[in-house]
Amino acid sequence: MRCIFHRPQAGWGAGKTVVCPLSPRCLLVALGLDGQGNKHILGLREGSTENACVARALLADLLARGLSSERPLLFVIDGGKALRKAIREVFGDLALVQRCQQHKRRNILDHLPKTLQASIDCALREAWGEPCAALAERRLSALARSLDYEHPGAAASLREGLGETLTVTRLGLSGALHRSLRTTNLIESLNSSIETYTRNVKRWRGGVMVQRWVSAALLDAEKRLRRVRGYRDLPRLAVALNARSPGVPETARVA
Repeated sequence: MRCIFHRPQAGWGAGKTVVCPLSPRCLLVALGLDGQGNKHILGLREGSTENACVARALLADLLARGLSSERPLLFVIDGGKALRKAIREVFGDLALVQRCQQHKRRNILDHLPKTLQASIDCALREAWGEPCAALAERRLSALARSLDYEHPGAAASLREGLGETLTVTRLGLSGALHRSLRTTNLIESLNSSIETYTRNVKRWRGGVMVQRWVSAALLDAEKRLRRVRGYRDLPRLAVALNARSPGVPETARVA
């Protein structure tokens, strides 16, 4: 697998937690792409909370089942610090992380009054749509400086992980594939599938039951997953990732 998408799934809705009679449950789900753009459910891990230990266990399981740890991989994630920490610990410098622009945008706008949200939203979209990553980063940094005095919370949110919101741009992607990989939307459709599959369950009896039902829902949903938009550009992404392998001269790497 060249691209691995990890998105914390808490229960069967983004940002929700499965509440059982015993304790809250958190499920981490891994979705991956193959070279033809087909989506595959790669793994699932259950825990009481979303933490780095649970995320490391999921990643370690992927490695044990054959995922290579000797070549660069692209991870598309939201802003979860535990997941980011686990990726860094397991894959080190071979992990290229794309932070979801949609989640980042929402976090920034939540720090702003409604009167400013539309204009800042427009500025963010224009900057992230810039094909030159260096120019996009300068525009985003300038926007953060403009917010420093009146809205320091929004400025801090924008600066946090700013560089990782531009990873797919730095890899030279554009068009449909760029739009597909700059957010975690690829995995969002699974939320509704899980909710539909499990809606008749009236009582959850522990983590084993939660994991069994969610696993069945994911396998059922996987049959209907479509190829990622822009899949014809995946060879271009593979070349860009290979250029970042250890031993490749810096001059040969994608800017």
